Formats: sequence, structure tokens, C-alpha cells
Amino acid sequence: MAHMCRQLTGSAASCAGWIGVIVATATNDWVRTCDYTVTTCVRMDELGSRGLWAECVISPALYHCVALNQILTLPAYIQTSRALMICACLLGLPAMLLVLMSMPCVRLQNDTSAVKLRRGRVGGVLFILMAVCSIISTVWFPIGVHQSEGLMSFGFSLYAGWVGAALCLLGGSVILCCHGNDIRTPSRENSFYYSRQRGTATPMDPPANHAKSAMV
Repeated sequence: MAHMCRQLTGSAASCAGWIGVIVATATNDWVRTCDYTVTTCVRMDELGSRGLWAECVISPALYHCVALNQILTLPAYIQTSRALMICACLLGLPAMLLVLMSMPCVRLQNDTSAVKLRRGRVGGVLFILMAVCSIISTVWFPIGVHQSEGLMSFGFSLYAGWVGAALCLLGGSVILCCHGNDIRTPSRENSFYYSRQRGTATPMDPPANHAKSAMV
């Protein structure tokens, strides 16, 4: 029961983290830049918001974005952050499927607890790998923006990426901590039967011996 609870907790945390990583990847409010003070930038419509896919201008009456389509001319930190976040989003699907198929309530053909355990551990490793990719991307991106344009504050998307990476790391670690025993079919050589006549337990004879005694 404790194993089941830990696995469900890790799966729920990892799924929530995966959603957070997807939200961070799809939105463009990663960092906000400004060459002056916040009040001056808002008044002059120069408060900028940058993400993986677009640069936006934010003001009380205007929200305009320009897509970053020039892939070859983009800085290295944007291209690397894009690749890492896309990999993190794609890794979430096989990781979630592996973890779900390792649940005790899911039964597949010729499935054993050892196979389920290995399947769950692979899913946990994939979730931790997702977290590592997200952490590298969400840390490197604001550093790159600050060095090139000047960073004013962090945006909503960056916080979503940090929370998602933390949940994936936590969920993957909990899944890896789950342990189980391989339930195998007991061997007939180590089986015993109870005799009513003698009142003692003796080793079970192979089926061939029973057949011979029946024929005699």
C-alpha cells in the first residue's frame, strides 16, 4: 500500500511538472527587459517581454509581439533553450506512459513485478532528465538576456518552468525510491503438502512420481 501511495504521489507530481514545462515552453513571458525605470518604460511603451519564440512590447494600451523566425541569426542561448525545452516536453510522454504501465492496477501479458519495477524506474529517470533540461534552459536564458540586453525581472513563463522542473525532479525521485519484490511462481521442489494421516508436512513429489504410484 505504501509503495502504491508513493508511486501515485510521484506520478501526480511529475504530471503536474510536465504541464508546467509545456506552459513555459509555449508562452513568451520569460523575462522582461527595460533600458530605464519601470515607470518610464511603461509610459514610453518600451517595456519588453522576451520568450523562446517571440519578443513583445507591453504597455497599458498595447501588446505587440514579433516572432523570432530568423533561426540562424538567433543567439546561442535562445536556440539551446528551445532545444532543451522541446526535448523536455517530448520526454514527458514516454515517461508518463512507462510510469502508468508500472502501476500495480495495470496488468499486461507476461507481466511481473520486476518488469514493472524496471519500467517505473526508467520513467522516473526520464522525468529527472526532463527536470535537468528545464533547469538548464530556465537558468541559461535569463543570464543570456541580461548579458545582451539587460534584465529587469522574471516573467510568468520562467516561474512556470522552475516550478515544473522542481515537480518533475521531485516526482522522478519519488518514483525511483519505490521498491517492489518480484513475485515468482513458487518452485515445486520447494513446495510442501500436509498429510492428514501423518500430520506432518513433507516435500511434494514431482508429478511423475504421483503417476507411477497411481499405476502401481
